[in-house]
Amino acid sequence: MCGIAGIFNDTQSVETLSANARRMADTLAHRGPDDAGVWTEPDQGLALAHRRLSILDLSSEGHQPMASACNRYRIVFNGEIYNHAELRQELERAGAEDWRGHSDTEVMLAAIAAWGVRGALDRFTGMFAFALWDRETRSLTLARDRLGEKPLYYGYSGRLFLFASELKALRAHPGFKAEIDRHALALMQRLAYIPAPHSIYQGIRKLVPGTLLTLQPGRRSEIRPEVYWSARKVAEQGQHAPFGGTEEEALDELERLLGDAIGRQMIADVPLGAFLSGGVDSSATLAMMQAQSSRPVKSFTIGFWERSFNEAENAKAVAAHLGTDHTELYITPQQALSVVPLLPKLYDEPYGDSSQIPVYLVSQLARQQVTVSLSGDGGDELFGGYNRYLWGKHLWRMLGWAPVSLRGILANLLTTPAPAAWDRIFDALRPIIPASLRYQNPGDKLHKLAQIVTARDPKEIYWRLVSQWKDPENLVLNSSEPVTAFTDPMQQPDLAEFEHRMMQMDTVTYLPDDILVKVDRAAMGVSLETRLPLLDHKLVEFAWSLPLAMKIHGNQRKRLLRKLLYRHVPAALIERPKMGFGIPLADWLRGPLREWSETLLDEQRLREEGYFNPAMVQAYWNEHLSGQRNWSYYLWNVLAFQSWQDAG
Repeated sequence: MCGIAGIFNDTQSVETLSANARRMADTLAHRGPDDAGVWTEPDQGLALAHRRLSILDLSSEGHQPMASACNRYRIVFNGEIYNHAELRQELERAGAEDWRGHSDTEVMLAAIAAWGVRGALDRFTGMFAFALWDRETRSLTLARDRLGEKPLYYGYSGRLFLFASELKALRAHPGFKAEIDRHALALMQRLAYIPAPHSIYQGIRKLVPGTLLTLQPGRRSEIRPEVYWSARKVAEQGQHAPFGGTEEEALDELERLLGDAIGRQMIADVPLGAFLSGGVDSSATLAMMQAQSSRPVKSFTIGFWERSFNEAENAKAVAAHLGTDHTELYITPQQALSVVPLLPKLYDEPYGDSSQIPVYLVSQLARQQVTVSLSGDGGDELFGGYNRYLWGKHLWRMLGWAPVSLRGILANLLTTPAPAAWDRIFDALRPIIPASLRYQNPGDKLHKLAQIVTARDPKEIYWRLVSQWKDPENLVLNSSEPVTAFTDPMQQPDLAEFEHRMMQMDTVTYLPDDILVKVDRAAMGVSLETRLPLLDHKLVEFAWSLPLAMKIHGNQRKRLLRKLLYRHVPAALIERPKMGFGIPLADWLRGPLREWSETLLDEQRLREEGYFNPAMVQAYWNEHLSGQRNWSYYLWNVLAFQSWQDAG
């Protein structure tokens, strides 16, 4: 795991070119504290820079930027190629020899030399973002992995083309123009994240997962990312030619694929462990790691003293059953709140998913003992784990027949009691409520339900379910929401079931631009590499071939993944309402974070800065403080941008 940066089309001296590239890379030292390197091609105004976190081949033979054996290519690479050993054998059968070391970077270069960039990308299994210079064609190629585990920003600042793993590296170049994109800010207020290809800066884009782009001098207008792997097509092909075996056969195949992925991802020349929340995904990942390990796997859990947010006891029980070397840390509000000032620089772009705090803390905990940690992210999108996959279709079945005016009356009834009042009602009724309906924070969920019952069709239900600010163009002054995968009909999947359509959309939006950003920045902030075996592309392709009934069965989510887990862990340790990895944000904003929030949300300040509608923000803030409504997630998005601005 590393950080990469680069410059293209710079006409300054080689000394200035090299110094600027090094300055960019030095901002990424947290991503790569072990080594650094810069290489230039002065006549093309090209500089490639790298910061290294040594995971495989800890020797100097893994140093980057790295040249191919034929000296045609030069690469900077962030990530891991998990099947590099198999590729090395294939290349050796084809005549490759004289390896300098055993790094996956060297194998990548040999693969590209043998099969070309597209041929090599088709063979790579892993997570990656890289920049490749071809000295023969005088071209620079950027590429990103299939699911978007590793980040890559790029764009022009004047005549200069810049790219990097994080925005802070682009800002470090003296020629960078940091101009806020208000339209992207509106998207961020709706979603809590900025979806690719957009970024917070005008002219700077995120490379979309599963794509590459190639640049040559003098051909600026021709820069268009090229798709080499499409999550939408994988979903469509899988559902149009589905798995034809029994559920038991599907379970065996899932166990084989996940076992293979975990086996490859457990290879490292440094200490390795796993995050454990106690939920299905992380427990399944840890169980299969332990099954392949000759000694107890190191597992890590964060606990909260607030009972409604704490899953540490469940995680501890799973770890005890599996026999892992388990470490847990119960976090006080003061410890969690101490992370808040770090978030703007850590996440580098306005980002509003408040679970970033516990993810950072568990990464910090793990880094004390290991350099690599496996995680269970991806299971919800692939196997139907989110509550909205149950709610969306059920809501339309129950309410779609009713006139919108009648549903408006229902919405008013649901929002008459404050969320806290609903919580007290549900607590009183808890003994007679079925376990499957005992949700955390039911008042918040009923208020969110009120916001979607007037939707005109299932697609709008999903859009409202994933939206926070429902009218961000009124919130962000002089903004207009750009077209995204949510709103572009050309990007909508051709899938029969509404649940599958939601899952596919989450796979190309929420997963790469929220979940994977959260994990990458939090872990890299403490120089920890994370690996996600559920996102092995072969497993993803298999999951999309499965019928919906093997994922969502009645009110049970992640059916097949659960059955796999229950081959290793008793169901009684797992079966409970989905909690998520949250924090008591609503109470913190009214309590220990109130002074900080009021400074950032000051009406005069908002008016002078000119990004947000001051009256609108103040109305939500006052209503939240009164306890009538919980607007914590809405307000956190605004606070995330405000604190990011302050951090510079």
